[in-house]
Amino acid sequence: MFDSIGWAEILVLVVAGLFILGPERLPSAAAWLGRNVRKVREYATGAREQLRSEMGDDFEELRKPLQDLQQLRNFDPRRAVTKHLFEDVDTGNGHTKANGHTPPTPAAPPTPAAPPAPAKHEDPTPSAGDKAPFDPDAT
Repeated sequence: MFDSIGWAEILVLVVAGLFILGPERLPSAAAWLGRNVRKVREYATGAREQLRSEMGDDFEELRKPLQDLQQLRNFDPRRAVTKHLFEDVDTGNGHTKANGHTPPTPAAPPTPAAPPAPAKHEDPTPSAGDKAPFDPDAT
């Protein structure tokens, strides 16, 4: 219950309660608060046990999505993306990224080929009877 409340916050609440209620009523207010917190815990435990006894195995299936939501609450997207993209997983056949991508193996250097034959030079100016080139994707 007090996972997110530290001792400093509790001390501030006690000092505020001391000023608001005064030293005479603070012990009785603290006792009242303790009794009610205990009752709420007992009610929650009783309700959980009653659900577990009535639902049987289905209760665990109901709790599974709630546990998944709890894990999502602690989710750090930056760390997940960094891990997914940049960490290598060794699969035995080379390095595979965590996202399943296997980088290509470097190819052998290309063999020298014969130099290309010189291309014919065509005159780019159209003659009087030729149509102008038309590109439908350019319009």
